[in-house]
Amino acid sequence: MQAAPVRATAIPSFTTALRAVESLLMSGGQRTARRNAWASVLEDRRRARDRVEAQRVLDLAGTTPSPATRP
Repeated sequence: MQAAPVRATAIPSFTTALRAVESLLMSGGQRTARRNAWASVLEDRRRARDRVEAQRVLDLAGTTPSPATRP
């Protein structure tokens, strides 16, 4: 009795599957726009964290910038 042959084909990851569905449903420009929008969201979140951290440091130092000097 012989063992069944082993398949070497990997099961695609969830991300790979989503990208495949995305490529079927969206044109290239839409995919690029969505990815650019997501990159902007992530960058905005990073800047918000940086602002909170800077404010925390200023509060600990006992100095708060005047409203006229804030960006």
